[in-house]
Amino acid sequence: MATQVDRESPEPLYRQLRKVIEEGIVAGRYEPDAPLPSSRGLALELGVSRNTVNLAYQELMAEGFVVSRPRSGLYLNDELHPGPPGSREAGPGRNPSRVDWSSRLTAALDSGLPSIEKIPDWQRYPYVFVAGQVDPSAFPTLAWARVLREALYQPHAHFSLRDGVSSDDPLLVDLLCRKILPARGIDVSPAEVLLTMGSQEGLSLLARTLLGMGHLVAVEDPGYLDARHIFVRAGAQLVPLAVDGSGVVPAGDLADIALLHLTPSHHHPTNVTLSIGRRRQLLAQAAASGTIVVEDDYDSELRYQGSPSPALKGLDEEGRVVYLGTFSKFLAPGLRLGYIVADPELIEALREDRRYDIRHPPGHVQRAMALFIESGQYQRSVRQHRGALRRKWEAMCEAIERYFDWPVPVPPGGVSIWVEGPAGLDAPLLARDLMGKGVIIERGDICFLDAAAHRHCFRLGFAATRLESVDTGVRLIAEAVADQLE
Repeated sequence: MATQVDRESPEPLYRQLRKVIEEGIVAGRYEPDAPLPSSRGLALELGVSRNTVNLAYQELMAEGFVVSRPRSGLYLNDELHPGPPGSREAGPGRNPSRVDWSSRLTAALDSGLPSIEKIPDWQRYPYVFVAGQVDPSAFPTLAWARVLREALYQPHAHFSLRDGVSSDDPLLVDLLCRKILPARGIDVSPAEVLLTMGSQEGLSLLARTLLGMGHLVAVEDPGYLDARHIFVRAGAQLVPLAVDGSGVVPAGDLADIALLHLTPSHHHPTNVTLSIGRRRQLLAQAAASGTIVVEDDYDSELRYQGSPSPALKGLDEEGRVVYLGTFSKFLAPGLRLGYIVADPELIEALREDRRYDIRHPPGHVQRAMALFIESGQYQRSVRQHRGALRRKWEAMCEAIERYFDWPVPVPPGGVSIWVEGPAGLDAPLLARDLMGKGVIIERGDICFLDAAAHRHCFRLGFAATRLESVDTGVRLIAEAVADQLE
């Protein structure tokens, strides 16, 4: 047993020695059936007194790490190494018996669906066209730090630090009802609002509460892949609805459809806006069939031409539309804060479900967001963010027009541009090749239920990219497309 003690440390030598021996026991560095070194031998090896070694051993005995065998010495406690004699694999690197987790884990119902893959170190690449990320330099750091600090002082500290059980921050809910939702044409009371850890948790809550095995869910195709995972995990079956330049194409009717999931403001992933005629048609079909409509409104305020379309929820006269909103796209996805707007009866059911899952989103973040909105900084930040994104959007439009030799329709809003490449293009292969040139794009085929038929599609997010990198990045993409097609 070779070890060292630090004679300059204020910690007593016997305590240092005791820690070293305990760590060795836990790591399996000692033979379970061999005695520990004698106090005399260990004292000579380390140049300390026998009393120091004896004190260390006494503490290890008192805590059950070692036991004394009469006329034999000190040994590891057998309770630390269960199993019959001879069955132990001694020494470092031993591999004790393990649980066969593969036989214990239940198979996920969505195992057959592809998953969205994100490059973890995307920020290190010079040309970043990823969706769902933001440029950290655009975040209102000083203003956010100020409200975080203010939220820890009275009269706000109580709501930041309490266990709210199932309740939300009343100030944030009130401000949502008075200052945020009316701009979307939504007039509701606090009883119709539930805060979530982002819109994805809102989808999960709705799926658990409203769906069961075999229920039919109509989804946009192409559409939001994570939503499909959530619905399938709840036991639902997916019914695809095609999308064109005016948004989702209504089916003949919604008979037997339990839930319809839509992204009407900026369709995910193409960013087209659902036309007003189709909005009214879908609401009429949902009313006739008893279908619940989930409006996933993840970035409605990010529009660069014209005014944002009114929310589908604002047209709802039956309480049939459930509205999902988020702060992630306007500020930062890492904040994980969103909300659900629905009839009070559904909100109460969702609140009860959330209570036994996460209880509620962090109180400190809730109160800070409330102060951020109340101060007017939220709206200022949205305007600044929208202005910065507009400049990137304009640069993207110009670069695509300059370098792509096939037509690419550019929608009036959103944080990405959907590209249907030329026939024969393999976008997944293109994405892999471009990474070697420092360019990140996102494949689009997995957004379709029939991915194999749409390998020529990809998506260019621009929220996280630097403005000065847009032109060169788009040129490199165009060159790589031409090289592959040749």
